[in-house]
Amino acid sequence: MEEIILALKYLFLGIVQGFTEPIPVSSSGHLVLIQHYLGIEVSGMSFELLVNSASLIAVLLIYREDIWRLAHNGILYVTKKEESYKSDFRFIIYLIVATIPAAIIGLLFEDYIAEKLKGVVTIAIALLITGAALWSIRNLKGRKNDNDLSLKDAFLIGLSQAVALIPGISRSGATIVTAMALGTKQETALRFSFLLFIPVSLGGMILSFTDILNDPQLSTLALPYTLAFFGSLIMSYFSLRWFMNIMAKGNLIYFSIYCFIVGGFVLLFH
Repeated sequence: MEEIILALKYLFLGIVQGFTEPIPVSSSGHLVLIQHYLGIEVSGMSFELLVNSASLIAVLLIYREDIWRLAHNGILYVTKKEESYKSDFRFIIYLIVATIPAAIIGLLFEDYIAEKLKGVVTIAIALLITGAALWSIRNLKGRKNDNDLSLKDAFLIGLSQAVALIPGISRSGATIVTAMALGTKQETALRFSFLLFIPVSLGGMILSFTDILNDPQLSTLALPYTLAFFGSLIMSYFSLRWFMNIMAKGNLIYFSIYCFIVGGFVLLFH
């Protein structure tokens, strides 16, 4: 019975992480809060890396056509220098530039963030900040599309992604808010945000792959980890599809209100 309960707990955490990863409410913050209030203890980084990998697969599935187009046209531009492929090649460069801040800060401060910034009060404050940021762009209607982005835009969006390493600061929220504040259309902000998620998540997965293999609990938690992985994968896929529809309708304000409610509740009752 204890094994079944443990498996269900991990499945629940995987579902929560998968649902909250794409939407601007901070999946990492929600995982910490749920573990705190429900008394579910997950030690080590293996679980978080596993469910993040599941979310990555969901993003790859949804944006597979964009990824293929960028890769195909980027290679053709490098090999043939055809101007028609230049915009996609430039978009790739911007994604690389935007990846750098989070990669550097993550490598330098990963341990500090894990040890010092995962308290419930810190997460509550960060959620309030996320809510305020989402509120600030609730009425923005940008004009920039993929071809109008600049290196400056890419770098600033990358910096916002680095800030989102703090649990409670939503990665998708931070990057989308920054992109829209810089004048991009909602569709472009959304696409750039989730294509930007791919290299950072993939890099973290590769660098930490040995941590998963060397996890002393890996054999005993094989079933709970498997359930959490597939729970996260399925929920990430449908959550991102749902969020794309929300973005198309310009209803980010609902996520802002949600962050205010959760952040305020945690501060009042922690």
